[in-house]
Amino acid sequence: MTRSESTSRSRRRLLASLGAGAVAVAGAGCTGSGGLDGEPSYEEGNVGDVNASSDANRSAEEMVTAEALAQQEPNNSVTPLESLSLVDHEFVVEDGYLGSTIQGTVQNTGGDRVQLVEVRTRIYNGSGNLIGRYFASTGDLDANAAWEFQVVVLEAPADVAAYDITVLGTPS
Repeated sequence: MTRSESTSRSRRRLLASLGAGAVAVAGAGCTGSGGLDGEPSYEEGNVGDVNASSDANRSAEEMVTAEALAQQEPNNSVTPLESLSLVDHEFVVEDGYLGSTIQGTVQNTGGDRVQLVEVRTRIYNGSGNLIGRYFASTGDLDANAAWEFQVVVLEAPADVAAYDITVLGTPS
């Protein structure tokens, strides 16, 4: 057997054993907030009947303020944590500079403080195309505490057909 054949066979064995392990973990009921690959699991949000009239759109001045407040860059130090859960969330259109938002509550159900909590949202248009990603974050969420978040979305209400959402954190 050549070295190449041996390496290929070893890789297949490794992949097969990892696959069997993943199936065993999934079968054992491992239900963290992320998938087996460490990626967060998103849940769908309901936009519902949104006031899409022209008066719900931001003025140019309001848009400048909204752009200053909207978080558009994720934090790379967060990961899915079983102690963090989305209690509720909804798409809300506010007056003034806030405009399109996603609001809700995150609960730290664990026994330890979470150093950093980040809510991530992905916004879709009526064709199902991703049109934006927006975030909200807070620090030091104590054990058994709740955080009421508000994600500022820069898209006009009429452009938003759907969203999905997840919560991640950095343990203390």
